[in-house]
Amino acid sequence: MMDFIKEKIANGEWPIGTKIPSQRKLADMFGVNRSTVIIALEELMADGTIEGKMGKGTFVVNNTWTLLATNLSPAWNDYIQSGIQKPSQATVQEINEAESNTNLIQLSKGELSTEIFPIDTMKLIMRRVSEKMEPFGYEDPKGFLPLRQSLSSYLRANGIHASPSSILIVSGALQALQLISVGLLPRGSTVLLEKPSYLYSLRVFQSVGMKLIGLPIDEYGLLPNSLSLSSKKLRGRAILYTIPCFHNPAGILMSEKRRQEILHGCEKEQLPIIEDDIYRELWIDELPPPPLKAMDRHGHVLYLGSLSKTLSPGLRIGWIVGPEPVIKRLADIKMQTDYGSSSLSQRVAAEWLASGLYQQHLESVRELLKIRRAVALEALETYLSDIATWDIPKGGFFIWLKILPKLSMRDFYVKALSKGILLNPGNIYAQEANRYLRLSFAYATLKDLKNGIYQINQIIRELAKG
Repeated sequence: MMDFIKEKIANGEWPIGTKIPSQRKLADMFGVNRSTVIIALEELMADGTIEGKMGKGTFVVNNTWTLLATNLSPAWNDYIQSGIQKPSQATVQEINEAESNTNLIQLSKGELSTEIFPIDTMKLIMRRVSEKMEPFGYEDPKGFLPLRQSLSSYLRANGIHASPSSILIVSGALQALQLISVGLLPRGSTVLLEKPSYLYSLRVFQSVGMKLIGLPIDEYGLLPNSLSLSSKKLRGRAILYTIPCFHNPAGILMSEKRRQEILHGCEKEQLPIIEDDIYRELWIDELPPPPLKAMDRHGHVLYLGSLSKTLSPGLRIGWIVGPEPVIKRLADIKMQTDYGSSSLSQRVAAEWLASGLYQQHLESVRELLKIRRAVALEALETYLSDIATWDIPKGGFFIWLKILPKLSMRDFYVKALSKGILLNPGNIYAQEANRYLRLSFAYATLKDLKNGIYQINQIIRELAKG
């Protein structure tokens, strides 16, 4: 461990000003107890290499070249803190790092289990793509035309009439939000959204000087009258961001009547809409109502879709549907950003859609999600019925769990992690959701899912005792 830290510092990977990992994390990394870590850190402190700051952590303050150098290295910490893009919340960063730990029971992940990944079909698709392979370079700014043509047909089945020229291929829905944030909205704009919302766990809009205003929801989705009330208070440009199908994190499916009311209200208030519909195909009980975009006759809605939740996040393929001038503007910004999504991934996605194999895959996914949801609900009823409440989601990945006993969610999160369970506490989606957990039933094995819920029960009861 000493050699590891010294090498990181000597090679400049941890320059002066870097905050080194916590004692707990170092102990986990090297499989030692904390007393061993403390001894090593004390030796490095005695050498003057690192320094502990009360309540802040331990930082690199010196390296082997400092006394010899005539020119000191840049103060990278100052650059890091000055960047435009705001860092994720500390808990979100911890979760993102922990999600790569295969030893944890992953009840946090918003993706399909590796058990569901269609490996044989993906190999078939890849073979087909390779057999038709031609030299390829940069794509059209809007994306690979055959993919956009396939998407145009696919979207028509959901009531969305969009020609290939009004579709932009992006590297997932998150990039779509980033393009919208820098390409369509000036600094000081307002983003209206459900509260809680996935967007609160990101910094994509706040980083470019926008503010988020949360709107109330009920079991049918966003409350329509909140739009007019909020619009009266707005100054400057605004946009509504909504997840109508199997909302992240609350799991709500917006009713058809509510969708009509939301669209009508936004048209009346001249409030454009970002419809994030990446969970739409993950319905379990019945087909969801038509998208807002399917009812849009005036180009009011920007529609986001993706293969990340239904097929594979590794493909990094998503899309934006909107008015052609808007798509052209966003395509130009995307070209400035990355010169287009992967040509290979776009061809793979096009083959999935054009072959009909994507629809077959979705039918299998829905059946497996139904089984997983049943296992999760049975375990919740068995172990948590007296200490938590929840609604049954009609699709998607998540159960929004309200914990009844008052306890510190930070203590709960840390305790669960120490027992090998990774969870998403509700307060990363809204400060008011401090008594909630977003429980994913899509990723963990069925055995781990049941065991994880049992452990949650034990932790809640232990912490509730004080």
